[in-house]
Amino acid sequence: MLLLRNLFLVLVCLVLPCRGNPVANKDPAVLLQSLIDPAKLATLGVRGANSRVQKATVILWQAKSEGKDPAKVADKAVALIGWAGQARGLLTAAAMLRNVTIIERLGCTTPEDCEKMSRGRAPTVRKGPYAGDIVSVDHIVPRAVAPELDNVIANLELMPLKLNEGKKDSIGERQISMAKAFQAAGLLSDAGLKRVIGER
Repeated sequence: MLLLRNLFLVLVCLVLPCRGNPVANKDPAVLLQSLIDPAKLATLGVRGANSRVQKATVILWQAKSEGKDPAKVADKAVALIGWAGQARGLLTAAAMLRNVTIIERLGCTTPEDCEKMSRGRAPTVRKGPYAGDIVSVDHIVPRAVAPELDNVIANLELMPLKLNEGKKDSIGERQISMAKAFQAAGLLSDAGLKRVIGER
């Protein structure tokens, strides 16, 4: 009887951790869909999408760690919000995939870090010159210059907090290039693009 009880406890311990991983129970693209839905993002306040970026990144990373193709997952999520084959969809998928690469390079994929990100919180940098810092969400095109891009997933990128703070609201070649891409994709207005170019 005791042997059966112990065997049951072992099986419970093996099964329960899978329940904590949202990817194990649901299509990761569906989970991403709710986080990147433009209608929902439009209702958020200042920097309201930041926690969604953390959650989306860990969902995509967990899918990758389980053998799923992250590019296909991201593409499916973009299709679910009606942006398949569109420039804005390609930019959104690229941003999500880029953030997965960033957390891998920064070593932010420990169970503790994944748990934090699944709750929309910042993981810890564990590799490189910023080890020990936390990972923040940066606006590629600064929010101060183009507030309409505040909660646009394609404009949000993970970055060590100290590096982000040092970046400030500077406009360089990358910001100009991305702003033009956002404008062409319908994510940034003509007036917004002019402001970005004028800040250079």
